[in-house]
Amino acid sequence: MLVKTYGSAVDGIDANTITIEVNVSQGINFFLVGLPDSAIKESQQRIISALKNNSYKWPGQRIVINMAPADVRKEGSAYDLPIALGVLAASEQISSEKLKDYIVMGELSLDGKVNSIKGALPIAINARESGFKGLILPIPNVAEAAVVENIDVHGVTHINEVIDFFNGKNNLEKITIDIEEEFNKILHETDIDFSDVKGQENVKRALEVAAAGGHNIILIGPPGSGKTMLAKRIPGILPPLSVDEAIETTKIHSVAGKTEAGKSLMTQRPFRAPHHTISDVALVGGGTYPQPGEISLAHNGVLFLDELPEFKRTVLEVLRQPLEDRLVTISRAKFTVEYPASLMLIASMNPCPCGYYNHPEKECMCSSGTVQKYTNRISGPLLDRIDIHLEVIPVDFNKLSDEKALEKSSDVQKRIIEARLVQTNRFKNNKNIYSNAQMTSKMIKTYCKLDDVCLQLLKNAMEKLDLSARAYDRIIKLSRTIADIEKSENIAPSHIAEAIHYRSLDRETWGN
Repeated sequence: MLVKTYGSAVDGIDANTITIEVNVSQGINFFLVGLPDSAIKESQQRIISALKNNSYKWPGQRIVINMAPADVRKEGSAYDLPIALGVLAASEQISSEKLKDYIVMGELSLDGKVNSIKGALPIAINARESGFKGLILPIPNVAEAAVVENIDVHGVTHINEVIDFFNGKNNLEKITIDIEEEFNKILHETDIDFSDVKGQENVKRALEVAAAGGHNIILIGPPGSGKTMLAKRIPGILPPLSVDEAIETTKIHSVAGKTEAGKSLMTQRPFRAPHHTISDVALVGGGTYPQPGEISLAHNGVLFLDELPEFKRTVLEVLRQPLEDRLVTISRAKFTVEYPASLMLIASMNPCPCGYYNHPEKECMCSSGTVQKYTNRISGPLLDRIDIHLEVIPVDFNKLSDEKALEKSSDVQKRIIEARLVQTNRFKNNKNIYSNAQMTSKMIKTYCKLDDVCLQLLKNAMEKLDLSARAYDRIIKLSRTIADIEKSENIAPSHIAEAIHYRSLDRETWGN
């Protein structure tokens, strides 16, 4: 007897329907075809044990299982449950009447327990778009899948529940999630706040500018000056995720298996801080079976690279294209996978190997030229994609011990949201441009007109401070963001002056 069940294969951050055709006929042997990987090939032993331990039989006949389309690679143990149902239905141990209406996914334990899978959210979206009535998943994955509307999502813990459902002996509870309620419930939860940081007013201001315009930033300062503490507070001042952004972010983490069991949507912007020993594949994504890397896991959030010069040169260079295109493309001989990568890059570094160059109290022990050599570990093209270079000076005792109430993240966030709304209106006719940091040279000429005073100030700064040519466009973009924060329609000389202050590493005198 021939029976069809349905599963789903994740491709990038999307999913495609997989038809599992099971034919049981006279004869012997077992055949599993359709480009399955090793985990799927091993499913036979898991399924046999799960069925026997629950008083069902593995047919002693010829079994042929085809996973269509046959030219698409399938991977993972999530196909255990649909294959088991197909075998039971083809051997007439359960009814096959309702199988065509559901996508079923789940890994089986030897006792029949259904274990969690990856990619529940894109699978649910695919099931709805493909016209299925419902989706049956392990209980830990149902909250994530239930955010998709207009499809029935059912959670199960054991294969017996699924068998009884298709035999008409019980009804599985439909899981529903109120997206708005779930989203707003934990939207503003945070354990860290800007008010925790004593002093560093100039750095806080720079981070506000960076967050308002989507600018990348690098913080240069000695150990203990607060670089990491400041960076960790940036997600709290960024505008809240929209529902669409939350779904897209959750899809990426779901595919990578990074979502928490029982959680529906990610409502806080991701903050990824990989160690400097990370490989280029782990950072950008890839592998034999491509997975999202840290760059994509930071999508719609922050990628923090602490001690930037300590990262391998090859690792840092893979950042260049994603920072420019906001997309990661992984190509293989037979397929190409794309992962989104729209993020804010926050980097930090010591100014020199000993860490005390330009320190107000401690003497730098590095030899002549060492500071510049240390900075040169970061290539010019990468620095060119970082808009703000800022020195961080250690906080003195008086500020550290000051008990005065400081501005909270929520107060800073309000100003940033207002500035982002201005940019949203400005770029509403420009595709894939959402912030000032993404402006092209042509757009700079359109939206960032400078008067004679501003041009003269910029010219004087570039000549006297020996600013490099790459600083020109960056300064104008930063000025536009500062003007947006100040609710100014035009860029003023004070905005240009502040932007110039944020380009420390572009000064030819740095490190000399």
